[in-house]
Amino acid sequence: MTVIEHVLARLNDIGVTDVFGVPGDFAFPVNDAICGNSKMQWIGCCNELNAAYAADGYARIKGLGAVCTTYGVGELSALAGIAGSYAEHLPIFHLVGAPNMAVQSARALMHHTLGNGEYDLFHRMAQPVVCASAILTPQNVAYETERLIAEALYHRRPVYMAFPADLANQPVLGCARPVCAPRSDPNSLAAAADAIIAVLAKASTACMLPGILVARAGLQSKLLSLVNVSGLPFATMFMAKSVLDEQHPSYIGMYDGKLMNHGVGTFVEGCDCVLAIGTLFTDFNTGAFTSNIDPKRLISIVHHRVRIGSKVYPNVEMEDILRVLAERMPKRSWGANVVPPSSSSPAGSGTDPITADALYPRWANFLAPDDILIAETGTASMGLGFARMPSGSSFHNQTLWGSIGWATPAAFGAAVAAPDRRVVLITGEGAHQFTVQEISQFARRGLRPIIFVLNNSGYLIERLLCKDPAIAYNDIASWRYAELPKALGCGDWFTARVDTCGKLDEALDAAACAKSGAYVEAITDPYAASPLALKLRESLQALYKS
Repeated sequence: MTVIEHVLARLNDIGVTDVFGVPGDFAFPVNDAICGNSKMQWIGCCNELNAAYAADGYARIKGLGAVCTTYGVGELSALAGIAGSYAEHLPIFHLVGAPNMAVQSARALMHHTLGNGEYDLFHRMAQPVVCASAILTPQNVAYETERLIAEALYHRRPVYMAFPADLANQPVLGCARPVCAPRSDPNSLAAAADAIIAVLAKASTACMLPGILVARAGLQSKLLSLVNVSGLPFATMFMAKSVLDEQHPSYIGMYDGKLMNHGVGTFVEGCDCVLAIGTLFTDFNTGAFTSNIDPKRLISIVHHRVRIGSKVYPNVEMEDILRVLAERMPKRSWGANVVPPSSSSPAGSGTDPITADALYPRWANFLAPDDILIAETGTASMGLGFARMPSGSSFHNQTLWGSIGWATPAAFGAAVAAPDRRVVLITGEGAHQFTVQEISQFARRGLRPIIFVLNNSGYLIERLLCKDPAIAYNDIASWRYAELPKALGCGDWFTARVDTCGKLDEALDAAACAKSGAYVEAITDPYAASPLALKLRESLQALYKS
């Protein structure tokens, strides 16, 4: 095998069957090898940033992903997307085609460089947003591939793999065994399990907060077993929405600090013990830091350690502790008297304008079991944050990194990863303008998403958070969104532009029955915001005293 063939074979072994990217002359050996591999698909994207976002969406469904770019201009274009995957714990393999070693050694002034003869600059720029990196050669490729795979899966974060053009097609001159999956230290595992069970035995009330790291590690079924065995009630936070089935009888609703669902917040914060499993206490997860869980009552389980109060148990793998707890915990009643709120009835009908109270409940009711919902950063996702998801469906949002424009290509990546499932994209028109060209790739691949574009004449989340909502920087160009699919090659899609509740109802029915993709532009007032968005504005204004 050649260097690049070896890497692709190993990536395929661990589940990568598609590589998103944009070609480039330095990357031709890598591009050619992907296209020539019968077990891989080259998934061309409109630009490198979109490709990185698409790989991110793919990894949310399949557990890992890959993106390929050329040196310099290509890899830097992808960097913001790679950073988002790093922040949100997604293992992405970034394959970069680089100039050949003779050019690098001569410090030649090549295109795609800064013209200063330095060839390690872009590799160095990538370091903060990857957990490991390597320049692949015939001598080191076997070892380095195993190391990078191990690092990506251990940390659940991206890695950087560069291929000098003259070395990518050279034969491999070495060998290495795959690195074994990490195992828990038996003594630390036993001590952590004993301590958790002892704390819960003394507790009158307790609950779980399952977090996004559970999904990143693919441990939802293990955690569900623990829920079923223990009877523990669970709430989820915004970033971890739908990590466990929201139709499960132990689900009590969304916990968002003091912002929303006060009954859930009162119960969670009043519990004698809160078992946070894979939970990240970020600003949006905690209701703009309004949550108030006593650290002494908190048990935190993350990828490789357990913390109980102030005591840390290192070298404990999440999968192992979940298994041991499921084997040992008795089932009991935990005093939960909270019932998740039922979906509210949509407001409005006929010629009534589309308000937030009309729109978001209709979108919530539109969702079906097993749907993949990709909700854009900002008000579009906040309006659905408290909608109870159907069984088997999943909610995806870039909660921590929060890069607007992420959702459209991420939905494409998710559709590639799961072509047999219905993908629903809900995005604001401001974010959509960043990456809209990627909808052309759905039609190119024969994929049939349902896309809803919320047109509220600008950046609503920014209007809500800044001092002057009407300031010029919150305005955007006015587009005819419903005409875009045809222009971008999606000629057989159902499209509609709706500005009343009656038209919206008709469009929802048509989109649900469409045999092709569907694209619906919904027009609202510029300030039609969901309750969560309004509460966030109030909280942040108080936080910054503005």
